[in-house]
Amino acid sequence: MDLVNGECEDSSPLLGPVDAEERDMMKHLLRYYFLAAQKFSYLRSPLLLAVRLYWGWQFVQTGWGKMHNIGKITGFFMSLHIPFPAANAYFVSGLEFFGGLLLIIGFVSRFTGLLLAFNMLVAYWTADHEALVSVFSDPGKFYVADPYTFLFASLMVLILGAGMFSVDGVIATRLEVQV
Repeated sequence: MDLVNGECEDSSPLLGPVDAEERDMMKHLLRYYFLAAQKFSYLRSPLLLAVRLYWGWQFVQTGWGKMHNIGKITGFFMSLHIPFPAANAYFVSGLEFFGGLLLIIGFVSRFTGLLLAFNMLVAYWTADHEALVSVFSDPGKFYVADPYTFLFASLMVLILGAGMFSVDGVIATRLEVQV
């Protein structure tokens, strides 16, 4: 390889000339990177199981608490000017309770994640509006608000699915469909 005269076996527009030794080293590094990425992907289902169990239980608890204090929740919804506060209080408490149970067992998980994520966005919009609109100007205010972790967990399940350790996973295996 002659770098002075610009002669080399290969050239990259971003990195300039690349010789065979550098290319081989890059191939080895990429092979190890993709091998490690493949191994880490085995942790996807256990992570999703942990998220579903923990945050499913959190949703069950918040839904249960709302169900047993429906008058207070209705009053709170009235103070936020949410239309049909009593009907919405019953709906939200049921959604969180039964949605949490569905997350725990991993059944219809993506749809449940969608409903719960929408519920958390409405919670941001109505109860933590200042935190929602400051997502870019003051991110700290956004992620310390109560709905943040619930929204994040719901979006994880919505986007990634329930994983192999779920009713959805068992059904998909029986139907030979990828989860």
